[in-house]
Amino acid sequence: MRRDPALLDEVLAHLRALVACDTRNPPRAIDGGGIFAYLQQQLPGFACTLTDHGAGAVSLLAVRGTPRLLFNVHLDTVPDAPQWSASPFALRVTAERAIGLGACDIKGAAAALVAAATHSDGACAFLFTSDEEANDARCVPAFVRATAPARGSAFTAIIVAEPTRGEVVLAHRGISSMLLRFAGTAGHAAGVQQASSSAVHQALRWGVHALDWVDTQAHQRFAGLTGLRFNIGRIEGGIKANVIAPGCELRCGLRPLPSMDTDAVLAQLQALADPAPAHFEETFRGPSLPAGDIADAEARRLAARDLADELGLPVGNAVDFWTEAALFSQAGYTSFVFGPGDIAQAHSADEWVALDQLASYAAHVHAIIDRGLA
Repeated sequence: MRRDPALLDEVLAHLRALVACDTRNPPRAIDGGGIFAYLQQQLPGFACTLTDHGAGAVSLLAVRGTPRLLFNVHLDTVPDAPQWSASPFALRVTAERAIGLGACDIKGAAAALVAAATHSDGACAFLFTSDEEANDARCVPAFVRATAPARGSAFTAIIVAEPTRGEVVLAHRGISSMLLRFAGTAGHAAGVQQASSSAVHQALRWGVHALDWVDTQAHQRFAGLTGLRFNIGRIEGGIKANVIAPGCELRCGLRPLPSMDTDAVLAQLQALADPAPAHFEETFRGPSLPAGDIADAEARRLAARDLADELGLPVGNAVDFWTEAALFSQAGYTSFVFGPGDIAQAHSADEWVALDQLASYAAHVHAIIDRGLA
């Protein structure tokens, strides 16, 4: 793929402006001005629809002509870590890297989309969103409710930008977050305890059983991914060392394969508690990519691969992290993930994206638009 130095210069100019906009989520203090005003100014000739979904969730649909493909990219970032060596909102460019909050995840792609569009007059469509980095997705669910293929959508496929090292990702895990509460009976810790006396003990026993059961799923596989990912992220409860804990709360997450039944996995995890938890709640779920049962998922994966081949994009391996491409797949769209940057740099202090990946991604997008493939 031929790379145009002038195109990369334009990408970096847009990225500098996008990084300067504070779109941290939380607190998600984002409105229709700022970064969205900038994008609309850079896309003359596009029909732009700006939608405020509340609580800082804003989306911008920008369409030129009658494209069949939609490029989606989120503009929100995680909060900056205290270890940043300079301002996270001032883009720094070295011989090989562009460094700034969101440069990798995933404002670099947004900058490249704008630059590619201005270097061509071909049909194209972009959906910019601001609510991907927290468990309160509004923009994409609202879009698919209104424009799903079953409703006669003008788009046949969605290309979601996330850091994939410039390779197409056809499959990734789903995601489920859980909240568990265990209830015990407060008392002096000197006495003999029953299994149900301490809420903390209940939680610890459940955690051991859950981790052991997850290990038994190591043989499960789909498209190069194996096993079930599970993490107990937070445990909080009790009063002090000599008091039997009357309450304990756990926050957990799991990453099922596309071939796994998430409801069945949750039921199995809940059943491992003895006594049963006082409260068991799934707080967030995202489907896997591709979505559907194993037969439907494989058919959707092959359709996405055919599209990637048609567009001349390199296809890489499945990944463990989750993206909103799964929401589009669940709605019936052919969907895959494709973007510059490495997930290893995302969410890190001094986050960066390689300039050669920015240049390659922009060149691919420009070719798709310019050749009328969008």
